[in-house]
Amino acid sequence: MASARVRAKGQVTIPTGIREAARLEEGDPIEFEITEDGILMRPQKVIDATQAWFWTPEWQAGEREADEEYARGEGKVYMDEESFQAALDAVPPQE
Repeated sequence: MASARVRAKGQVTIPTGIREAARLEEGDPIEFEITEDGILMRPQKVIDATQAWFWTPEWQAGEREADEEYARGEGKVYMDEESFQAALDAVPPQE
């Protein structure tokens, strides 16, 4: 458990270990909520709009599936762009 003191203007320094675990950086927005157990702080990481597709539930499900396949030793690794493109070109188009 970590602790801190409230300073002037309500400022609190989040302990280093907590900041690192939450990957908080200077300027990151944080949401606060009063709960039955106390105060809940939620980091509100801002995602670049051009990268938002990666964080959709559907894409993340695919990422987890790929990680599981890789862990089982499934899949194919291509060592260069040319061999990867050749494999793609060999796949018949889907209708």
